[in-house]
Amino acid sequence: MAMPLRQSIRLGAYLAKQKLRRREKYAILVELEPLFACNLKCGGCGKIQQPAHLLKQRMPVQQAVGAVEESGAPMVSIAGGEPLMHPQIDEITRILLERNKIVFLCTNALLLPKHIHKFKPHRNFAWMVHIDGLEEKHDASVRKEGGFQAAVDAIKMAKDAGFRVMTNTTFFNTDAPQDVIDVLDYLNDEVGVDNMQLSPGYAYEKAPDQEHFLGVQQTRELFTKAFAGGRRKKWRLNHSPVFLDFLEGKRDLECTPWGIPSYSLLGWQRPCYLLDDGYAKTWRELIEETEWDKFGRGKDPRCANCMAHCGYEPTAVIATTSSLKETLRAAVGT
Repeated sequence: MAMPLRQSIRLGAYLAKQKLRRREKYAILVELEPLFACNLKCGGCGKIQQPAHLLKQRMPVQQAVGAVEESGAPMVSIAGGEPLMHPQIDEITRILLERNKIVFLCTNALLLPKHIHKFKPHRNFAWMVHIDGLEEKHDASVRKEGGFQAAVDAIKMAKDAGFRVMTNTTFFNTDAPQDVIDVLDYLNDEVGVDNMQLSPGYAYEKAPDQEHFLGVQQTRELFTKAFAGGRRKKWRLNHSPVFLDFLEGKRDLECTPWGIPSYSLLGWQRPCYLLDDGYAKTWRELIEETEWDKFGRGKDPRCANCMAHCGYEPTAVIATTSSLKETLRAAVGT
């Protein structure tokens, strides 16, 4: 199935405006990281490898909101670290919603029951809960026994309270096609989440586990088999059909790293949140002074195995809105 209709319409209008203004580079979604601290030590994430003084810092509310406004992006993914450890995360979320942003609050959900009372359901807000496989795989990935069941319980609590809930699942070379099928079937049919996102794992330089990230051919084989038989049509996936085609190897795409930029306590990360080539103080500096042509598969060896949605979903969305055929295809989710 396709992206939610409201999200698709909002994106289409925004992209049309950028085209009329003849802008070549613009943000579609900002990865906002108001802290690096987390209550887990996941093997595939390097955020908590930051120095101790940075792990103690929390981004001021106006700085967080100001960065999103500066970029002009219509959507925000609030990540980290664990955002629910930020004492003013509810205020950041509320102000962004008041400014008509679509907000996804990413969380491992362990703290969600304690903080859910600070939030109210909103048509532009969704919890984005990380679920990296079914119970055994998820608990091993987050390195916490009981993490999976706690996350599922929190999802059900949020759904019962009237919130929209999405999930984000990263797959590694330890996953077989049946693992992909099983977790998406479970989240789609049994848990009943509103939408799901997925991504092949990217080898973060600081991640403790460097052995289990997928290569390009492995990614294509994994998703070709997992999507076989028309399965992807029944899952409520928050992705464009073009991006899903890309995962299967049915088409290739250029990376669009400026489409989903990352803003953290260190500033705007160059060129994306997966690579660490320094930081820009302002959005304008990021766009105008980053040598974008140097990045992507075939250009930078660090990009060779990357098929992550942060780089390629923006390209897919732009390709979709530039084609009547793809626009119609996305509308019906085929």
